[in-house]
Amino acid sequence: MFKKLVISALILTHASLALAANYIGPDELKQMIQQQKDVVIVDIQPPGEFQQHYLKGSIETNAFPAKNPDEKQRLDKTLTVINASTAPVVIVCPRGGSGAKNSYEYLQSRGIPEERLLILKGGIAGWPYQELLQHTQ
Repeated sequence: MFKKLVISALILTHASLALAANYIGPDELKQMIQQQKDVVIVDIQPPGEFQQHYLKGSIETNAFPAKNPDEKQRLDKTLTVINASTAPVVIVCPRGGSGAKNSYEYLQSRGIPEERLLILKGGIAGWPYQELLQHTQ
């Protein structure tokens, strides 16, 4: 019994580590934007959603949900900007879930250090500061 518990605990711990990612809250990102701190904002929203609302200065990739190779490769256009700076990289997706995590892992696989990568908690749907959103429609 004890052996099964230990094995289960190890599996759960390993699984939670595999799901680990760095997150940034809307308040902290708002502060960075308002203080004009260097930050690379990688927006993976689908085209229609991006046109409805995005953060000023975002790089539009339309990579959501970043599951297949074609979607992931859409993130490659951000690499020049990311590699030209040492700024944090904030990934913005519709809700801050699996699409953001897929993008995070892909950018990490392309050599971006994990300590630079952040996911916006709640994604654009959870962004409470409408005055900082841009619209193209």
